[in-house]
Amino acid sequence: MSNNSASLLHKRQSKIIGLTAGAVFLLVLATASVLLGAQMFGFSNLWESYRHFDGSNEHLILRTTRVPRVLVAAAVGACLAVAGAVMQVLTRNPLASPSVFGINAGASLFIVIGLVLYGSSLTMNSMIWIAFAGAMFVAVCVYAMAMRGSWFEPVKLTLAGAAMGAFASSITSGLILINKQSLDTALFWMIGSVSGRKLEHLFAVAPYMAIGIGLALLLSNSLNIIMLGEDSARGLGQRVTLVRLLSSLAVVLLAGSSVSAAGPIAFVGLIVPHLCRSLIGQDHRWLLPCCAIYGAVLLVAADLAARFVLMPKEVPVGIATAMLGVPFLVHAARRKEHD
Repeated sequence: MSNNSASLLHKRQSKIIGLTAGAVFLLVLATASVLLGAQMFGFSNLWESYRHFDGSNEHLILRTTRVPRVLVAAAVGACLAVAGAVMQVLTRNPLASPSVFGINAGASLFIVIGLVLYGSSLTMNSMIWIAFAGAMFVAVCVYAMAMRGSWFEPVKLTLAGAAMGAFASSITSGLILINKQSLDTALFWMIGSVSGRKLEHLFAVAPYMAIGIGLALLLSNSLNIIMLGEDSARGLGQRVTLVRLLSSLAVVLLAGSSVSAAGPIAFVGLIVPHLCRSLIGQDHRWLLPCCAIYGAVLLVAADLAARFVLMPKEVPVGIATAMLGVPFLVHAARRKEHD
């Protein structure tokens, strides 16, 4: 992880400007994402769809498809980026992301089990709650494994997450092979997409997202102290175990709700924290809000770009983030070797 001295923005005023610029950029991207696509709209169409809704096809697309899609992408991007930043502190691994918990694999496993049991009768609302249950279940199992012996050792947490993730993925693959009728739906969800999401899907998980972000922000100063090392943190009066427990709860809420809403979208929780550290430094009181803003920017931008790759067909946003994330991961790993 880079030092504060290596960040671009040092002064408080410049950091505020950086966050404000990100928020403005997000607003511009969100507007573009609503208006652009296989069917183009003008800003007047968007304005009229809310001011004088007439039930036309254009107004329906804007209000029930485009706007919810952008809001889901922004919320999921923000949550995954904040979860990634917290996860990297918990595991002391700058290449960690929410998938370390096995949350993605757990959500995918429960979705496939639901498809096997209920088939096409499984609604999107049902899938969201099933995915959230799967994410929470695997996270609890990971903690049960990591807490045996000493409390919350980062290495144990990482190994437990990897083991549970591999186990859940293998069961998922077996179920898909046995029940091929669920293959298409399961694979589309497992790639990660915000297409077809409705406002009610976002509202279902919004309370968990809000609690997760609020908890992470409350712990921001404690995360700064934890980064000094456990011995130093205890010497400063920090309750290390409690901070790790609450931070982990924040990650589970953020990543679990995001995966349940949009599927297991990879690399957002890895890319954004690194970029934000380069921009604004290590102080989590600034870093976490920065991650939330630029995580939303990244996912909204990726979703917008994914519409034009194979137009009129759309590429799931999970593929777009993977195309960005793999080169970034290789670059970050190589730089870590040279540090």
